[in-house]
Amino acid sequence: MLKIGLIFHSASNDNMGVGALSVSEVAIICRIAEARNIPVTIKVIDSIAERPAYVTGEDVEIRPTRPLRKPLDFFKAIRECDMVIDIGGGDSFADIYGPRRLTQMFLMKYLTHLARKPLVLAPQTFGPFRHRLSTFLARQTIRLSAITTTRDNLSTACLREIGLKGDIIEASDVALRLPYDLPPKRVESGPVRIGINVSGLLMDGGYTRDNMFGLTMDYPQLMRDILQRFADHPDNCEIHLVPHVISWKRGALEDDYAASVKLSEKFPSVTVAPAFTSPSEAKSYIAGMDFFMGARMHACIAAFSSGVPVVPMAYSRKFAGLFGSLGYDETVDCTTQSAEDILTRIFDAYDRRDALAQTQKTALKTGLEKLGFYEAALGDLMERLNRKS
Repeated sequence: MLKIGLIFHSASNDNMGVGALSVSEVAIICRIAEARNIPVTIKVIDSIAERPAYVTGEDVEIRPTRPLRKPLDFFKAIRECDMVIDIGGGDSFADIYGPRRLTQMFLMKYLTHLARKPLVLAPQTFGPFRHRLSTFLARQTIRLSAITTTRDNLSTACLREIGLKGDIIEASDVALRLPYDLPPKRVESGPVRIGINVSGLLMDGGYTRDNMFGLTMDYPQLMRDILQRFADHPDNCEIHLVPHVISWKRGALEDDYAASVKLSEKFPSVTVAPAFTSPSEAKSYIAGMDFFMGARMHACIAAFSSGVPVVPMAYSRKFAGLFGSLGYDETVDCTTQSAEDILTRIFDAYDRRDALAQTQKTALKTGLEKLGFYEAALGDLMERLNRKS
């Protein structure tokens, strides 16, 4: 029985994007295991959480721990595994989220190396690394890893720029594989369903509450303007606010759901989507939209991978990196473009959404093909380790 540990994944994170990575990773591992006849158990080494886990299965164990407070407990959990897969929360292997998160990432990686367990860096965003120490440590831990996989060409370029010359697999986001339920067929003469993800994080100015990500416009006002224009649109638009970070703690900084409810008070005709309990539930809802936009990248990936024309609203380079690598160039940049430019791009994309759906279909095929490179490398490693065990 091959024992696989997952770190910097999460079985119960409030952020459905982090959850989408975890659910998708488990689905990928199980598919590989079945195809190659490798018996596996999966241990999600996660922080302690209050909400029920949405990563489940007979061969899945949730192992709660606090690496920064109890590193020896984390080390013990790692020692029980044959291999470890680290997805970095999707985009946390960078300087932009502050020193605490990066410190935890380095600690978990180096303890895995110390335990002499093969470390797989699953498809994720790498960088930017703006400081000498973080650049040095990143370079060293990546060199020690068994597999290094980026999810976009900008991350691959970043790793080359910091001096890494070894094998790097450029894949795509594992959440392209996130399972979901197909929406029921719609009446063609019905309203146009517009899905809008409002980021609670950006509504509050980031973690520091002072425009942490350097947006070039008033984000709350931009969201109000988008809602007003769709409400006034001559098409029969049915507007849905779709949260993708849903906190169980009242007053949490990142809560999209609370931000959506507050915004809906000024626009009573809009529908606020339910407080989803799992990433697949969120994707199933998004799949029922006719057009989508949002600043949570995995809400946009849910739309993209379920055939819904989407305009990602970037606050970091991970958006352009991921979608641009697939030939899907509809991302707007909230750190460089004006509010009026963004509004123009969104409504231009809305008007040509049928053509956009075809471009999206081609880009998704490219993404799944690239993701196959990671799946093949992961399967080969699992097979080698299984023969040794």
